[in-house]
Amino acid sequence: MASVSSDEWRTVCDKFTNAQNLTVVESRNDPENDPFRSKYKARELLREIHCSLKSFEAGEGEAERGGEEIGDQRPIEPPVDGQLEDGFGQGFSGDSPAGLRAAKLGAVEYYLGVNHVDTEELSAGQEHLMNCMKLLERCRVSSENVSLFIHVRNQLGILWAGRDETETAQGFLETAESIYQRYIKEDGSPPTDMAEYFTTEEKLLTHQERTKRFELAYTHTMYYLAQVYKNLGETERAATYCHSTLQRQLQLNQYSPMEWALNAATLSQYYITKGRYMEGRHCLSAATVISGLAGEVPSEAAAQESETESERREQLMQKRAEIARCWIKYCLNVLQDSKKLLEDSIGELDTDRQEELKRARRREEEEEEKGRKSALLFGSEDTFDSIVSLEEKVRCLLPLDFAEARAVFLVGQNYVTQAKEYFQMDGYVTDHIEILQDHSALFRALAFFEEDLERRCKMHKRRVDMLEPICNDLNSRYYLMIRRQMMFELAEIYNEMMDLKLTLANRQADTQSLDNHTIKKFNHLCSASAKYFQMFLDSLCSPEGKIPEHLEEEVLRPALVARFRLARLHSRLISSSPSVQLENLDKSLENYKYVVQYCEAHPEAKATVETELELSTEMVGLLPLKINRLKAKMTANN
Repeated sequence: MASVSSDEWRTVCDKFTNAQNLTVVESRNDPENDPFRSKYKARELLREIHCSLKSFEAGEGEAERGGEEIGDQRPIEPPVDGQLEDGFGQGFSGDSPAGLRAAKLGAVEYYLGVNHVDTEELSAGQEHLMNCMKLLERCRVSSENVSLFIHVRNQLGILWAGRDETETAQGFLETAESIYQRYIKEDGSPPTDMAEYFTTEEKLLTHQERTKRFELAYTHTMYYLAQVYKNLGETERAATYCHSTLQRQLQLNQYSPMEWALNAATLSQYYITKGRYMEGRHCLSAATVISGLAGEVPSEAAAQESETESERREQLMQKRAEIARCWIKYCLNVLQDSKKLLEDSIGELDTDRQEELKRARRREEEEEEKGRKSALLFGSEDTFDSIVSLEEKVRCLLPLDFAEARAVFLVGQNYVTQAKEYFQMDGYVTDHIEILQDHSALFRALAFFEEDLERRCKMHKRRVDMLEPICNDLNSRYYLMIRRQMMFELAEIYNEMMDLKLTLANRQADTQSLDNHTIKKFNHLCSASAKYFQMFLDSLCSPEGKIPEHLEEEVLRPALVARFRLARLHSRLISSSPSVQLENLDKSLENYKYVVQYCEAHPEAKATVETELELSTEMVGLLPLKINRLKAKMTANN
């Protein structure tokens, strides 16, 4: 080709620089009614460069004939990418004249392909990218072309993933990964960047900049593979690639702090669901520290004066609130998993199990330290200490007693406060209520560890105080599903408080009879629970109040459990009046019968409420006897 010092070549380089500037810089300012103006101009320049390269080639008489010409625009079927051995084992040497010509023409095809994809002309984009692939088939992978080998496969991976052809995308991306890994192993020198094909000698990149750009291209490969594996349902593999991507972005200092932080916080949720709390905590700590690099939230006054500051304020507050919500989930899951580990068959703390786990704690702490040493940790010299410091404020080992559980609870509650500052009831009803429900769940999990039943009851009362006003104010027309959730939860809270009061009353009855205050309190809790279970059931009825003959799958178990609980509650109300007792027992029998009769009419429902159905069937047989005895007693007294 023309000498790099010639005027013609400088003209080509200038056109390429202008095309890049139009694509990356000028396009940001294109008007809404002509959004691709700059990219169309860049395309024309790239076409001119392509023509120039072809004319240089023809003029020097060095063109390799045989095989299709670059300009052949016939539709190309997407190949199954994976011919890795061919890329390394045969073809032109990358630094040969023929190899460099192929790389330069391939690069122009690549940039034209990306340009067409950016302007939503996907078929044309695919065609140019495949032309690039065909040119590279003639060459061996080398430091002169390996970057292009990877970039073009990245773009084809994105293209096919966007068409939901996930396995085709996977083929291109996994080959890009293999090319990178083999190149690093067999050569490893800083490779030529594609932009350098059209750069005069005095503007060539340093080795450090070449390495950085090459590593960034591979980071993109890993990022796209993470998405592909996620779409294929390979969640563990997706998480591994996502984690590595985030780490590489930090190392290369190529990231947007808030976007990076949100991705790390999202990754934490995968680790949490797998019970991998050390990794989850590490992701969240890193997310919090890195989000701080985005700077302070602009004040309300500044936001009112500037649209840019207003948008920045909104974005920072929202994303930091979302990270806070991920922290809430972390703390809640830690407490709930600990509860599952420690509870006995009736849901109470198994003290023998607790002592056994405490004895094993030292070994667990040693394993945690080993795990930290082998884990892929985030952070740079500037951020690592801050991340570790934040990690130390909350344990990743499951709490085994109230003091440890309370420490986790307080961290979660602090993030509840942070999240609610942004997700307020006015404007974010659903989000605000979900945060309240998580706060309620934190109290419930903590209550499990509390041995003092009065204090445990007060924790449940806090749950009532935060949920009840909102439940009663919500409009069922717009928030029916949320309101149902809250009604059911409130019914369960009152039911739990009633059981606690009954346990306390039974302890009291050992020394003295139940006083009227205790009975009144017990009946109040019992009635409140029954009220919310009934409200839940009423919400399932038609506008005319008709009970549905068939319960939808999503409400089947809750509805039958609500009926079972109502039956139990009515039978437990304390009254000295025989007529009231009779009325309560009749209501109890009616609800037990509903559970039995519904399951007889819909046999598929039996599996969802096996325990409740067994007890309901038993009570349908026993309660009539109790009712008849009470009636006989009432008749005799009259």
